[in-house]
Parts: sequence; C-alpha cells; structure tokens
Amino acid sequence: TTPNPLAIEVDRAEGVYLYGPDGKEYMDMISGISVSNVGHCHPQVVQALQEQSAKFMHLMVYGEYVYSPQTKLAEALIEVLPESLDNFYFTNSGTEATEGAFKLAKRYTGRAEIISCFQSYHGSTAGALSAMGDETYQTAFRPLVPGHSHIRYNTVEDLTNITESTAAVIIELISAEKGVVIGNYDYFQLLRKRCTEVGCLLIFDEIQTGCGRTGTMFAFEQYDVIPDILLIGKGFGGGMPIAAFIANKEVMRTLSFDPILGHISTYGGNAVCCAAALACLGVLKENNLLTEVNVKGKGPANLLASFQSEKEKGTKNGDPVILINVKGEKLALGHYFEGSIAVRVLSFDGEQTIEDILKDKLEKAYSYRQQLGLVIDALTFRDTVVAAGIESGRTIRIVQQLSQPEDHPINLFHPESNYLKGL
Repeated sequence: TTPNPLAIEVDRAEGVYLYGPDGKEYMDMISGISVSNVGHCHPQVVQALQEQSAKFMHLMVYGEYVYSPQTKLAEALIEVLPESLDNFYFTNSGTEATEGAFKLAKRYTGRAEIISCFQSYHGSTAGALSAMGDETYQTAFRPLVPGHSHIRYNTVEDLTNITESTAAVIIELISAEKGVVIGNYDYFQLLRKRCTEVGCLLIFDEIQTGCGRTGTMFAFEQYDVIPDILLIGKGFGGGMPIAAFIANKEVMRTLSFDPILGHISTYGGNAVCCAAALACLGVLKENNLLTEVNVKGKGPANLLASFQSEKEKGTKNGDPVILINVKGEKLALGHYFEGSIAVRVLSFDGEQTIEDILKDKLEKAYSYRQQLGLVIDALTFRDTVVAAGIESGRTIRIVQQLSQPEDHPINLFHPESNYLKGL
C-alpha cells in the first residue's frame, strides 16, 4: 500500500456502496479499479461462487482435466466474440494476460519487438512495465525487458514504425493511463491495415474497457476492427481474480509445443473464478445492462457539461467555474481542461476542498488517485454499471482557479503541478 493509506475499513459491500463497521455508507466511485461492473456482491455471482465451491475449487488447469466451469465460460465468450477469437487462455490477472500475449506473439511470429504507446498501461510485471512508455514508473526498475519500443497514441505518422521486425502492437481502444483518451476510428482502421501489411499481431488490451464498460460488450465492436489477440480482465470476473488472453486456434496452438506447455499457470482458469465470470457475463447479457450503460453514462458528462454554460458567467454556486471541455465514453469518463480550473471533492464527511485536504495531509497527497481514489480517480469516473448518473454526479464540482498545461489531463499532485508549487 501507500505510506499513508485512506484506511477506510470496509465491513461489507453491495451494489455501488461500501459500508463501514458502523454502517457508514461510501459510494465506490473507483469500482474496485474498474472491476465491479455488475456491482459488489451481485446475487447471481455470489450464488455461482457458492454452488461451485461446494463441488470443487481447484484442479489441475492445464487442460488435462475437463470441467464445466471452464468449458461453459469458453462457450459463453464464443457467443459474444468474433469467430476468429475462439481460443482462450485464462489467467489470474490482467498483467498475466499481457505477459502471455507477449510470449504468444513472439512465439507465433518469430520476432522480438513489441510496440506500445507512450503513457500506456498494461500491467506492472516486468514485460508489461517495459511496454508502459512512461519514465516516471520505469526508471526505478531498469534494466527493463529489451525489445520494447513506443509510438504516440492516435498519431498516424508513427504507424510507419511498425515493421517486419515487429511481433505485436499492444494498444487500448481508450487509453486510460493517458487520461481516458478515446481512440480515433480512422486511426484504428489504419493501425489494423499496417499490422496486416507487415505480418505482426494486433493486441487489443480491453482489460478495463471490456465487459460492458463502454456500452458494448467490448469496445473494439465500435471500431469495426478485430484484433489478433484480445486481453480481458478486471470486470470479467464479477469481483473474482480472472483474466484471459484470446486468439484463434492457429495462433494459440504455438504455445503447446517446442516446448510442451510453453505457457502455464497454476491457478489460471480456476473453477470458482470461471463460475463467477460466467455468472457475470450472464448478468451483463440478460439484464439489459449494456443498454443502461449508454443511458447512465450520460449522467456525469451532462453534469459536468452543465458547468460549460456557466463559463461565461464565471460562477456556479458562488464559486468561479472555468470548465472548457468534457470527453468520455459511457461509464469510462475522462475530463480534460484548459486554462485555470480546480475541483472540489464532496467528501463523505461533508464538503471539503482539495486545498483543505492538502494543507492537513500534504505528506499523504503525493498521489491523487491513491489519496482520493474512493471519491474520484484523477478526474476519471470509474463508476459501476449499475450506478445512476445523478448519484455519480454528486461527487465533484468545479470551484477555483488552477493553472495547468493545456495539452494534459489535470493532475493536481504531479511534481510539476503549479498548485503544489504554490503551497
């Protein structure tokens, strides 16, 4: 954890709410870091866990045994994926799926180079960290895994860097770490074309955007582009630790020989986790939640957009307001600002401004996401699919001036922040 954690003790969780031992209610705006897409402790997921754990919880998972939680989950995924994505390797976490995908791409193509985007995030293990393209997080852990290079997100000119030496390009449809930047449709069309031309594999990291987060089961459905390898995780398990890298049989089979069992995982595809994931997919498909995402996703955006109309007046509830732009995709919203702005956090202990928090706990404030993650995540809503927009909207409002770079999402606790320099 961080040196100074929030230390909110959670006794139970249900839907979008966390409850302390004293019964105090907290809205989980970070959704377990984009995990609880169907809410905490969804009854169908809990029932599936209970039923499967009463039968068996863990067996050897290398495919030597056949058991229904795995096969039924694979069948359910086949129903919602393109025909070319029909082979599944279940892992415990998203970063493990990333590592497996890198090995698969290298094994299938016989090439070594992995290309990712600057300021991307695909996990924290050595290979995934090497793909990050952000020295803030990489420097302390060098030397990194060789063979990684980077391109600029949404920048067509950089696609020429993808060559016959490239094993794979890994990319998100919505770049979360960069500030929830939405991928350009034409860019992804050209990216797919370039990867096909040079014979490298295209990996879509949908660990955060998959499983309904953007209003379709997977975000790539909105881009009319199919990847060679798909990564899913986080919301996939309904709260249980499970992820997967997915490809077609021709590609995936290369992990099964020379050497035999070329990629293994002791717990990957655990029966209880597979049962939870199957139930989670069922909730998403059967309860009209994907349609609701498109409706509820408008709530926070509309709330913030309402400040736009106040820009000319310069006030909102007596406070200066300068909100220039709001961008987002359903329930993965990012808020981009130009000029001078700031945010008031309506904490669950009453109204408390960020400057109050910083003056009292400056030593704790080195990470905006860690310090205030339960309320808002770097101005990125990660609300659960079942949360109403009006509830989401009650957590922030714009209050005072703060100088920030025009081309970068606001980060109050960044070392270069003028706000910290002014304290």
